Amino acid sequence: MEITEKMVEGVRVAYMDCRGSYGRIPRYIAEVAEWVMGNGLQMTGRVYGTYYNSPEDVSEEDLVYEIGVSIAGEAEPSEKIKIKDLPAHRVLATLHEGPYSEVGPAIHALIDHATENGYEIAGPITEVYLNSPLEVDESELLTEVQLPVRRPD
Repeated sequence: MEITEKMVEGVRVAYMDCRGSYGRIPRYIAEVAEWVMGNGLQMTGRVYGTYYNSPEDVSEEDLVYEIGVSIAGEAEPSEKIKIKDLPAHRVLATLHEGPYSEVGPAIHALIDHATENGYEIAGPITEVYLNSPLEVDESELLTEVQLPVRRPD
């Protein structure tokens, strides 16, 4: 598994805070996308999930995460869908090919790499979804897994 260090560009996103089963993620992505289009905004290519805890540590109903898409344009947030600017930041990244349910080893590899190489972990894991299960077979799904870090001194 190849791990690279890179800078992620800053971007404006529409997102929703989520809790519970990861099985709801496709519905949440659709909900955010519908809101974006319904408010005359343009989706600019980044579809992501940021994960604040892990199914290894908490029960399914206690999972906390954010689902969002990058946008261009201006709109007032709703009660459910919020807007924010994500700043540019440094990440360790790797590409996972296959089912979303099998991304765990990629996450662990990033954390191990960061620890072994003196990086400071600077935020939660983010998965950027590069294609869609509506368009490709589950075995062909591509997910870039990103771990925000600060470089070792």
